Amino acid sequence: MTSGAGSPSAAAEPGAGDEPRAGDEPRAGAGDVPAGEGSTPVRRFLLGSLRALALYVASRIGTLAVAAGVGVVAHQPTSKGLTAWDSYWYLSIARHGYVTAIPPGTGNPAQSNLGFFPLLGILTRATHEVTRLGYGLSGLVTTGVLGALAAVAVWWMLHDVFGVRGADRGTALIVFTPGALVLSMVYSEAATVLFVACTLLALRRQRWVVAGLAAAVATAADPVTTAVIVPCVVAAVPALRRREWRALWAPLLAPVGIASFFVYLWAHTGSPFEYFRAQRAGWQGGTYGFGIPGSFAHLFSHGFTDPNYAVKAVSAVVAVGLLVVFFRARPPAPWIGYVLAILAFGAISPVVGVTPRLLLRGFPLLGVVGARLPRFWFELALGLSALCLAALAVMAMGSPYWTP
Repeated sequence: MTSGAGSPSAAAEPGAGDEPRAGDEPRAGAGDVPAGEGSTPVRRFLLGSLRALALYVASRIGTLAVAAGVGVVAHQPTSKGLTAWDSYWYLSIARHGYVTAIPPGTGNPAQSNLGFFPLLGILTRATHEVTRLGYGLSGLVTTGVLGALAAVAVWWMLHDVFGVRGADRGTALIVFTPGALVLSMVYSEAATVLFVACTLLALRRQRWVVAGLAAAVATAADPVTTAVIVPCVVAAVPALRRREWRALWAPLLAPVGIASFFVYLWAHTGSPFEYFRAQRAGWQGGTYGFGIPGSFAHLFSHGFTDPNYAVKAVSAVVAVGLLVVFFRARPPAPWIGYVLAILAFGAISPVVGVTPRLLLRGFPLLGVVGARLPRFWFELALGLSALCLAALAVMAMGSPYWTP
């Protein structure tokens, strides 16, 4: 990566010159959203947001085309592929609420919707009540809208550090990353990315209450998203040293979402830990910390015969390469804290390890890499990501051999 004060490339391409540091002010000049004379903040916001939406729509057209193609080949409705796998559990929460007990046994027989967080089910139910669409279509509409808003939030989060071109590139790599196929399904990642991006943007601008509220909503979306508490703490510490006591709002409010869910489970099932019991019974059996080594052990023993293990192993290797570029870019400290916390969840999991979905949840990693890669490497990474996105979409929507 080249840099240098006054170099033409640095002046023309925000994010390809001087590297950002934690606490930098938003880039200006060449990085500003293009606007005509007399433009207003609203117009600049709309122009920037349209760039993000264009990238998001392009990526969704691709995944929907794959889903339609799979439907034709498999003689099934397109919606079947878009509401497969975990979508079933989120839709069951929207339809009927949570069950009161975990079924007996282990593995598939013991699976229940108690193993899933409530936000997406609540929002899907709200969409159904307002639109009177079926639950499946309501779920797809909900995740589609959340995904579009997430792209906008991510774009502005990146823009604050890398300018327009960096935001374009970073957002593109996120929405075309292989794990982004779940942004077209009834999965919680769209909500996760949206509210975490809002949190990180609010933290950077020291909007402590807004950051805390966004983080609280995020922690109701997915257990891994509790990683958002880490950047709230990281950002608040230096502010508290300056006696800016309002900074306490961010880390204090952030756990409210997950705490509320556990309180609900206590009242509904008799135990605040029923989520963990459901996960251990139905999905996360085994030794903690075995997810990553287990994927490599299976790959070395059986090769690429099982796509689930192969994809996890490849994702772990890719994550290491992404981290090298990420740390060289010196992103804001809260972003670093969030990414490391997300990867730690993968490291301690007995089964999951590092997956495309986990990397999507750790989207600042992808966004910074997209913003900082030289043009050739960025275009290569984006092209490979899009191809892998299409391949994984085919496997997830048209076969039982790979679980997103």
